[in-house]
Amino acid sequence: GQVTKRFGKKCLLVTVPIFPEFEMTFSRAQASLKEAGVEVAHFDGVIPNPTVDIVSQGAELAKKFGAEVAIGLGGGSSMDTAKAIAVEATHPGTCWDYLYFRETQPTDKTLPIIAVPTTSGTGSHVTQVAVVTNSAERNKSALYNSILYPRVAIVDPELMLTMPPEITAATGFDAFTHAFESYINPN
Repeated sequence: GQVTKRFGKKCLLVTVPIFPEFEMTFSRAQASLKEAGVEVAHFDGVIPNPTVDIVSQGAELAKKFGAEVAIGLGGGSSMDTAKAIAVEATHPGTCWDYLYFRETQPTDKTLPIIAVPTTSGTGSHVTQVAVVTNSAERNKSALYNSILYPRVAIVDPELMLTMPPEITAATGFDAFTHAFESYINPN
């Protein structure tokens, strides 16, 4: 809450639908925001491999609510969705119009992003990337721009303990794979 208040008084909290193991983490985040005087709109439509349609739903909520900051709370999909929403809520078109190879890129109008990871695999909390899928085109690509670096990443190892063991194992192996890729790459 105190961190978010530095960037705005109205935040969009972006998560997956709440499940039992995640309930306490979500409740703690909401309580912290409320205690700091930050109004919260909750977008809980995040899915694995976020789609342009899901991002558009979140962006519409952010616009209607007047969000001043976006918080991605959860795994890589929640953080990537928050990043893409931060762009689409403040720019014309959809997030798909701002892919890394397009001439049109996100500007400083992009909502500030705060990342709170609950898994260890993606690294989305420390990158300028948001991966999205266009279901209509059957295509997966990425927004890649320095404006997408989260302004703050709140990394609390205890949050990793709130995930089901199979998610912890899968995302831990993902982190290992990224490190191993770097180790064996001749460049």
